[in-house]
Amino acid sequence: MFSVKPVARVKSPRNTLADDHWGEVESDIVLADELSEACFDGLEAFSHLEIIYLFDRVDESQLVLGAEHPRENPDWPKVGIFAQRKKNRPNRLGLTSVELIKREGRVLTVRGLDAIEGSPVLDIKPVMTEFLPKGEIQQPSWSHELMQHYW
Repeated sequence: MFSVKPVARVKSPRNTLADDHWGEVESDIVLADELSEACFDGLEAFSHLEIIYLFDRVDESQLVLGAEHPRENPDWPKVGIFAQRKKNRPNRLGLTSVELIKREGRVLTVRGLDAIEGSPVLDIKPVMTEFLPKGEIQQPSWSHELMQHYW
């Protein structure tokens, strides 16, 4: 068994779980009190960050441990939870690449974070070209439909 502690919390204008229109949302990521502000040093040199956070308000009784239709849409194929990015995941982890707007001390202001007010941030990583996928990315057509209004 293992445990993790939040390194920060999300301050967001969005308070409820929703599936769409995250692209222009600006949020603050506020560093945990027990961590040094120096943890953020150097981040301002990067344009984008990867934020790993916890869907802490997803009821554990609602977790998907098999396959289902994305967004419960029967027009899309039933696929396993690891073939979609649903919030009802076994470990309730979210991962999003965001644009870093600014850093002010213990606060990062970002655009495009699909986490709601108070969500615990478990890790923050800079986006580096060398870690991006090599080659062409492939995905099924239903996933393009699903993401049509997400950002």
